[in-house]
Amino acid sequence: MRPLPMLLLLSSVFPGAVAQAAPAEALKPMAFLAGHCWKGEFPGGKQTDEHCFQWMLDGHALRDVHTVRTPGKPDYVGETIYYYDAATKLVSYLYVENSGGFSRGTMKPSANGLEFPETQYINGTLVLPYRVQWTVNADSYDAFSEMYVKEKWVIQFKMTLKKQ
Repeated sequence: MRPLPMLLLLSSVFPGAVAQAAPAEALKPMAFLAGHCWKGEFPGGKQTDEHCFQWMLDGHALRDVHTVRTPGKPDYVGETIYYYDAATKLVSYLYVENSGGFSRGTMKPSANGLEFPETQYINGTLVLPYRVQWTVNADSYDAFSEMYVKEKWVIQFKMTLKKQ
């Protein structure tokens, strides 16, 4: 059987198989990201960062596959799943990446975009506190990331990611 007829058959048997449901109410501030890839350059222009977002589980979760590319080096790849945590009444996320590190945190809408309050990146014995702010523009968002190092917050990076 060809892929298209199979897809049509599945959509009639499983109504949510092709069409996406509207996102969960708490995830609506992130809806502009879904169905698109967003790409930016790190300061210095030697690395790029691309995030591709898609709804999953009928709009109850948002998946972000993120790839940092550096010429001549293997890609750094991570994946984040955002979801509404009914117990805490917050949008939460789990981030895992290909070198074994992970983070758990929360997201809340802000006046200009999305805020990711302080949390920790953990990889073995390495524990790095960090926080992030995304400012939303028409076809881009500005990412501002800080790490807590030696008892103070320092800028990790500032970057504009453009819709691809």
